[in-house]
Amino acid sequence: MEKKQAEILAPAGSWASMKAAVAAGADAVYMGGTRFGARAYADNPDEKGLLEAIDYVHLHGRRLYMTVNTLFKESELKELAEYMTPYYNQGLDGVIVQDLGALRIMKENFPGLELHASTQMTITSVYGARMLKDFGCSRVVTSREMSLDEIRRVREEVDVEIESFVHGALCYCYSGQCLMSSLIGGRSGNRGRCAQPCRLPYRVYEGQHGQGKPAVMNRENEKYVLSLKDLCTLDILPDILEAGVYSLKIEGRMKSPRYTAGVVSIYRKYADRYLDHGREGYHVEPEDRKMLLDLFDRGGFTSGYYEEHNGRDMVALKEKPEFREGNQKLFDYLDRAYVEAELKESVMGHVILETGKPSVMTLSCSGVEVTVNGQAPEAAQKQPMTEEKVLKQLNKTGNTPFSFEHLSAELKGEMFLPVQAFNELRRSGLKALESALLQPYRAGRELAGLSGSGEMDHQLMPDDTAPARFGQPSAAAQPTSAPFTLTASLEEPWQLEPVLNQKDVSAVYLDAAGFGPASWKDAADRCHAAGRACYLALPHIFRDHALRFFKDSLALLADAGFDGVLVRALEEIQWLEDNRIALPFITDASVYAWNSGTLEELASRNPVAVTMPWELNSREMGPVVQACCQAHIPGELVVYGHAPMMVSAQCITRTVKSCTHDRGLLMLKDRTGAMLPVKNHCRFCYNTIYNPSPVSLLGNEDLIRRMGLARIRLQFTVEDAQQTEKVLEAFSASFMGGKTIEPPFKDFTRGHFKRRVE
Repeated sequence: MEKKQAEILAPAGSWASMKAAVAAGADAVYMGGTRFGARAYADNPDEKGLLEAIDYVHLHGRRLYMTVNTLFKESELKELAEYMTPYYNQGLDGVIVQDLGALRIMKENFPGLELHASTQMTITSVYGARMLKDFGCSRVVTSREMSLDEIRRVREEVDVEIESFVHGALCYCYSGQCLMSSLIGGRSGNRGRCAQPCRLPYRVYEGQHGQGKPAVMNRENEKYVLSLKDLCTLDILPDILEAGVYSLKIEGRMKSPRYTAGVVSIYRKYADRYLDHGREGYHVEPEDRKMLLDLFDRGGFTSGYYEEHNGRDMVALKEKPEFREGNQKLFDYLDRAYVEAELKESVMGHVILETGKPSVMTLSCSGVEVTVNGQAPEAAQKQPMTEEKVLKQLNKTGNTPFSFEHLSAELKGEMFLPVQAFNELRRSGLKALESALLQPYRAGRELAGLSGSGEMDHQLMPDDTAPARFGQPSAAAQPTSAPFTLTASLEEPWQLEPVLNQKDVSAVYLDAAGFGPASWKDAADRCHAAGRACYLALPHIFRDHALRFFKDSLALLADAGFDGVLVRALEEIQWLEDNRIALPFITDASVYAWNSGTLEELASRNPVAVTMPWELNSREMGPVVQACCQAHIPGELVVYGHAPMMVSAQCITRTVKSCTHDRGLLMLKDRTGAMLPVKNHCRFCYNTIYNPSPVSLLGNEDLIRRMGLARIRLQFTVEDAQQTEKVLEAFSASFMGGKTIEPPFKDFTRGHFKRRVE
């Protein structure tokens, strides 16, 4: 099927939503199965239902992309090929993926299947798009935070399709970088189970402990500082299309079929208006904006990040009214026109009936023609059939996806044919037509599909290398009596002196957001003089601010003498390669390595070390650690630190007062009284919200050693110099000296080290 100039891509959280989207004019739908989708609580169909959905959209000339966009644990990755095979054989058009290991499975086992890089991959630049193209993706789903200029550059420089969100809910955090729901409630956004803590009220305080002046910064009726308005881009749709976006994506797999139908119908109307009449003929009618608000209103709409980096006007702030009278007339119309509609494809038909010869029916639809034979008519004994009666009998298409636009009959002689024979002729004809229409989607697929997960054992860690019991070492990851290698990452300059005074620290990572270029050489020299390796920690988000910053600072970077860099975004690896920056790199926990397949993909880029992700427990880390050992790449584990729960393009300082351009710290107080530190990294223009309690793995030294992890990190973020020194002393005495130490802090968490994430 030839692709159009633009694609309206609709959410399908259920079979009913899928049908409503197709009826309302969607070119494609994205839909999850029973597993591995980023909307685990949607009414996702079972295998039979999803197979039928694939056929349904194809019969109506549309496409279906399957969401397999969660991070995969090792055991799940081994099941992926078997899980995907039926859908691939059915003619699935594409798959939306977040996990690099899953992407590898798809690429190697399902030829011809389009691979789409999920927005969960946090693609924010040309470099991310280029890397994902190298990994086999034909389409990139951009981060919602990308500007029109950034999208335009991707389209100009990388040969990939661009899919971008144009309507629906906005996450406060960069998609794929949110651990808030996971760390607070054990429900991971990376696993499709986000509990939406950003929609809850928070009070904003100045100062680390909420003691600053003024104590409370946001007004009483503006407590929803993390709750963004819904996106609506009708006014700038021409700009989005001209920037190079091909697929206009609507969010809402958790919404009703009525919502899906209404939003799709509006965007269908305006996309067609622009494509047919250009910018000069494009205008938006006020009643259509009202219709969208009637369908869902969180406090008004925003055009999102396409034209501005962040802003108070994007945030809902006030509590949504408890009751709002619905537009029942609109709802009834949408139900009648789309939700309850039975979409039919027009068929041209002709039947030839001749006494003593097989009946012949020829049907054509969408350029496809089939001919079937049926029972031979007998000579009429009494009243012969008429053309009118033949057509009346054959014209009953019932619950099939077809209806006759034109049906003709040619009768040769006076004859009779039983009603049952007519029904069978029609059924076989329509069935043959359906098969012929679906055949191009399935061509060659049944030969390439897999029979089961056994095909994958050569790619992933064999079962017999897995630890026999929790905490037991494998052959690839033997316990060692060698001392731990202790590293420390620092976000603030005042944390450097205590670290250099601690003799057990082997390497120091300096955050580029807190350590300016003018200080790089001096800081690196101080580290080297103290016998420490020195790495520059790159920003969590690598967009225009970062690209301009490093372009201006390349000479200082080259002169600083860093031993390497800490990579916090996947696309930074591509940036290093493309700019021939010959610095070794370590991947941080935000470059997710959840399974051995991902580790193998990362290993192909030759990292110095790979940091274990925040959301795996000690048992689930085992296969990743073993894959590290097999690739001769050390695994590193953060044993202390306030985990970054959210990384956002929004700025809470700007939301509650105005942009100060000053790096600083605020505190968010949640409904339980917990105080969440928020740091604005002005150099790269993003905020980080940290877990209120630091992760501490004091007391787990033996287990960590048995896992085969000899490289451990202390991650300093909001600590002052005195706190930094106390933490260094405690962890050095415990991990390096073998002493039993009381934690130098009152509150702490083990994170997910002992607790499974859903």
